[in-house]
Parts: sequence; C-alpha cells; structure tokens
Amino acid sequence: QVQLVESGGGVVQAGGSLRLSCVASGSIFRINTMGWYRQAPGKQREMVAHITEGGSTTYAESVKGRFTISRDNAKKTVYLQMISLKPEDTGVYYCNADASTIISSKWYRSYWGKGTLVTVSS
Repeated sequence: QVQLVESGGGVVQAGGSLRLSCVASGSIFRINTMGWYRQAPGKQREMVAHITEGGSTTYAESVKGRFTISRDNAKKTVYLQMISLKPEDTGVYYCNADASTIISSKWYRSYWGKGTLVTVSS
C-alpha cells in the first residue's frame, strides 16, 4: 500500500554530518506525521524527530540543536539533516509515516521503511 525508502546513511567521523532522505510511494491518499526513529544494537527503538503535515516538529532531547527534520509534501519526502554527529548517534535509522490510502482514505496507520545504517566513529 505505502512504501518508504530511506537513503543517505553511511560511515562518518564524530563531528561530521549526514543527510537522510525518505521517499514515500504507493496508493497514498494523505500523509500526516512523518518521522525518524533509530535503534542501536541491544537498545529499543527510539524516536529521533517527527514533523506534522503543517510543519510542527518534535525532537528527542539528545539531538536538539544538532538535527533538523523537514519535509516536502509535494515530493512525499522527509529529510533529517544531522550535524555534529556523535558515536552515540550510531544505529539503524528508520523512516515512519502515518498515512491513509486511496482505498481506505479515512483509515490511518503507521508505515515503516527498512532502515539505513548510520555509523559514527570516535
């Protein structure tokens, strides 16, 4: 129904920057909130940032001031600009979107991408 594909992950030294992208496709009627989550080895998945359709943003305390989430509704794409990366930022970053389809336009559910790996070396 809805597919999310992340890109932009990689290996970077501490203090470096990366920009993640996530493109939504499929029989989408409307996308509400989009966000980024990450999961480090042996840890639970945590919310990094999310953004509403109107542009309101929320960030985890650990990334405030360093990460910026944005979206392009026309392109059905959400971005995560990450600067001043720390080893603690290492993990698989997953894209999330709350969306409805043209088949059931009033029913919203969460969709997930397969993730992109971000490794920050010390």
